Amino acid sequence: MTARRLFSLHRGLTSALVAAALAMPAVLPSAVTAATVPFDDASWKVQRFSLFSGNDYDFRGDALSVVSDGTVSIAYRPLAPANWQARGASWSWSVETSVPPTDLTRKGGDDRNLAVYFVFLPEAEARALQGASITRLLNEEAIRALVYVWGGDQARGAVLPSPYLGARGKTVVLRGAGTGGHRERVDLAADYARAFGGGAPGALVGIAVSGDSDDTDSRIDATISGLQVD
Repeated sequence: MTARRLFSLHRGLTSALVAAALAMPAVLPSAVTAATVPFDDASWKVQRFSLFSGNDYDFRGDALSVVSDGTVSIAYRPLAPANWQARGASWSWSVETSVPPTDLTRKGGDDRNLAVYFVFLPEAEARALQGASITRLLNEEAIRALVYVWGGDQARGAVLPSPYLGARGKTVVLRGAGTGGHRERVDLAADYARAFGGGAPGALVGIAVSGDSDDTDSRIDATISGLQVD
């Protein structure tokens, strides 16, 4: 076969390959689609820590109002496996009546207006524990929880040890005690690495919201809305 013939065949094959490549759909890296987390009665379960008292939660679909009058409790909802790879979150929150500043590292003295928990598990454990209660999850050795807090007397961005979760949980301060309204955006992956010394989060299996005013015997009137994970 002559050199000219070889060149002609090579040029034709190259053109065909380029055309085929252009005709194929682009393959993009997989991404997590932003998902709204609604505040509906059916998905959220309230866990009281006392038989006789607890916060009042008003689930309104797009928002959750929390009234805490010398009480403490936590509301939790699991996330579907489709949301387990979420690595960011955003929400709006407001406080009309605030607890006083407290030491968030002190067990029995760490009142806060609102805390938003993001609960992670290795995927194998996540599948085995689907449907477990928040109290069961928070007692699992494999659990890791980022707890974003409005309250306390520490500076914004401070990462603090949890007085209840030990090495399994870290408190991230977003707002000190006081009133007002704000929109928050958090990088769960970056905060996880900072809080737990590196590594990637596991599956984001659930979210919880709590108000805590029992130690100071004070009152909280607060609302959280527009919660999304992505």
